[in-house]
Amino acid sequence: MLTRNIDKAREAYRKRDVESLRSSHDAGHEPHRGNSGKYIKSIVYGGLDGIITTFAVVAGVAGAALPVGVVLILGFANLIADGLAMAFGDFLSTKAEDEFYQSERDREEWEFDNHLDGEKRELVELYIGKGLDGKDAKQIVVILAKNRDTMVDVMMVEELGLFKSDQSPFGNALATFLSFVLFGFVPLLSYVTGYLGKFGKNFGFPWACVLTALTLFALGSLKARFTGRPWIGSGLEMLLVGGIAALAAFGIGHLLQGLAE
Repeated sequence: MLTRNIDKAREAYRKRDVESLRSSHDAGHEPHRGNSGKYIKSIVYGGLDGIITTFAVVAGVAGAALPVGVVLILGFANLIADGLAMAFGDFLSTKAEDEFYQSERDREEWEFDNHLDGEKRELVELYIGKGLDGKDAKQIVVILAKNRDTMVDVMMVEELGLFKSDQSPFGNALATFLSFVLFGFVPLLSYVTGYLGKFGKNFGFPWACVLTALTLFALGSLKARFTGRPWIGSGLEMLLVGGIAALAAFGIGHLLQGLAE
C-alpha cells in the first residue's frame, strides 16, 4: 500500500511546488486512493448526454411552437429510453473490455508457463527498443521473471498496452443511467413546474434555458475536479458544447414548424 497522498501531489503539480511534492511522498500520509475518479467518465458523459438530448427535445418542440404537453411526453420518453440505452451500452462496452483483457492475460500466463525464455527475450527487446542498455534490460527481465504475476502484469502493459480496469460494468451502467436521468430532468423541471402551477405556456422554455446553462457549467466544473483543468474554462467549454447542440435543435424545430400543423 502506497503512502503517497495523490491529492497533495496533484495540487503540488498544479502550483509547480517542489516542496509540496516531496511532502506528498512522506510516510504518514493517507494511502493512495485509486478510485477517486472511478465513475467520473460515466457520470460526466451520462449527465452531458442526458441534459443535451433532453434539452434538444425541449428546444426542438419550442422551436416548432408545439404545446407544453408534447414537451413533457417527448421529454420524459427520451429521458427513460435514452437513459436505459446509454446504460446498456456502457455495461456492454465495459464488460467487453474486461473480457478482452482477461482473455489476453490468460494467453500471456499460458505463454509464461510454456515458453518463459521466449517471453523474457521478447521483453528484453521491448526494453532495448525503449532505449535501455542490453545488459540492464536482461537484468531487469531476470528479476521480473521471478514472479509470474509481476511478469505477466508487465507484459500486458509493455507488449499489449492493456491495463487492468477496476470499474464494474454494473456500476458504470448504474452511474450512467442515474446521471442521465438526474441531469436530463433539468430542462423539464421548469415545464413540470409551469404545468402544475398553471403559469402559462411561455413560462417553461426561458427557465429551461437558464437552468440548463447553469447545470452544464456546473457539470463542466465537476469534471475539472478530476482532470486538473481550471474549473471556469472547463465549465465554459461544457456550456459551449451544450449551447451549440441546443441552438441546432431549436433551429431545426423552427424550420420544420410547418410539418406539425
